[in-house]
Amino acid sequence: MKILVVEDEKKISDIVKAYLQKEGYAVTVASTGSEAIDFLKEGFDLIILDLMLPDIPGEEICEMIRKDSDIPIIMLTAKSDEEDRIKGLGIGADDYVVKPFSPRELVARVKALLRRTKGNKRILSFNGGDLVIDTASLEVRKGNSPLTLTPTEFKLLSTIAERPGQVFTRLQLVNTILGYDFEGYDRTIDAHIKNIRHKIEDDPRNPSYIKTVYGVGYKFIGRLDED
Repeated sequence: MKILVVEDEKKISDIVKAYLQKEGYAVTVASTGSEAIDFLKEGFDLIILDLMLPDIPGEEICEMIRKDSDIPIIMLTAKSDEEDRIKGLGIGADDYVVKPFSPRELVARVKALLRRTKGNKRILSFNGGDLVIDTASLEVRKGNSPLTLTPTEFKLLSTIAERPGQVFTRLQLVNTILGYDFEGYDRTIDAHIKNIRHKIEDDPRNPSYIKTVYGVGYKFIGRLDED
């Protein structure tokens, strides 16, 4: 599998590249945002993206990628504030790793994220075919129109949609979607839910699919169609 590492600090990019190559990944390194944009046309399975680049902010690159691609993105940055994490996830990142970091942990997150892009289950249809989730091809359709969801958004949506009516706490979702070793915040789930609602709901403020259970978490309220 091919991974693009966008990082301007050579010492860091060399370490990340070495660890990933040891696991069998084909790694390309870009030291600037412009270089990363040029590389994108080659096609990658995952991107590790530094936010503080010398020419183009990583956030801008992430937003540009998300306009037409659901490729998994891990943000790698020294920005450690909660609001920075929430913003990063809000614009489409799937995971957020803060410097200094453990290269072994980063590799583990890469593996976990790539695993989440694979599916072998079934097709779920709700509300008379208004929303269709194909967990094998990782595709979602709303009113017969395809939607672009990030791997994390897809995993979150499919997890709760497979159990309509069940209340999931934020902590449960963090553990299920992001892993037990995720050191972020419960609010990261809120950011992902907000993104998903804007994509699948006709009126995000009056949702037909994902209901907030105040003080607890979320539950899926779509009506499962009969096979």
